[in-house]
Amino acid sequence: MNTALDLATIRAAHERIRPHIHRTPVLTSARLDSASAASLFFKCENFQKVGAFKARGATNAVFMLDDATAKRGVATHSSGNHAAALSRAAKLRKIPAHIVMPSNTLKVKIRAVEEYGGRIVFCEPTQTAREQTCAEVIAKTGATLIHPFENENVMAGQGTVAVELLEHVDVDLVLCPVGGGGLLCGTAVAAKTLRPKIKVVAVEPANADDAARSFRAGQLMRVDKPNTIADGLRTNVGVPNFAIIQRYVDDIVTVSEESIVAAMREIWQTMKIIVEPSAAVPYAAILERKIDIGGRRVGLILTGGNVDLDALPWMVNK
Repeated sequence: MNTALDLATIRAAHERIRPHIHRTPVLTSARLDSASAASLFFKCENFQKVGAFKARGATNAVFMLDDATAKRGVATHSSGNHAAALSRAAKLRKIPAHIVMPSNTLKVKIRAVEEYGGRIVFCEPTQTAREQTCAEVIAKTGATLIHPFENENVMAGQGTVAVELLEHVDVDLVLCPVGGGGLLCGTAVAAKTLRPKIKVVAVEPANADDAARSFRAGQLMRVDKPNTIADGLRTNVGVPNFAIIQRYVDDIVTVSEESIVAAMREIWQTMKIIVEPSAAVPYAAILERKIDIGGRRVGLILTGGNVDLDALPWMVNK
């Protein structure tokens, strides 16, 4: 049974998943601090199990199922990181995982699901097709849906990122990418409860700007075929997520595709770490000067590091 998302459920999730995840490092860069005239603290979920923060939420949700429910397996639809995370969590619990993936999913993310033993069903790359195909799989198998972002147990698991960040360092502002809103909800609830004066700002690609438009309009707006290199952020914000975002998030800004690539490359070159495009989106907002961060202490969540090394965005197409 889901409970309301609050700091207590996030802390309980942290205890539950602790044996199964990494406590990821928080890195800094004097060069990036100097360039931005601020103190930047990067929470490196690219070093997490499955290479992304998604390991947290999926593991929490799977380990909260009772034995009889778990035995029937779990199912989801995901373009990659949640798919791998759910496959891994199911393997840890020795239960089946059925994964619906869009046909345009990156090969590296398909391989990850296969390696963890997830059973893949492909569908057309639209939100409607994903949801419909997933419903068919559940009807056929009796598996339990572990939604990538609308499930409160998933959100609670994702919120553990912010708990760890704030245990490590005190910041004035947290920058968090937004796709479906699971990480953003967990982050905002944890951060605002632990530090009521903290600001939480979400960042998303201008080419997939449903969250920013919804935030401005005060009602959900959808983008049916978002075309962004940040494949983890192509999903529309969930209904329960939007209600939490309206309550806890201070602002949502958007960034260009060019800035995402520039930010990704800058992080690779300067910090010597691999991050995927979705993870570079918060730093892209700093490059574009979308937020006034002068003299502030800023936490940035680097959400994952799963990239196709044969098709990096700055490579020249032969």
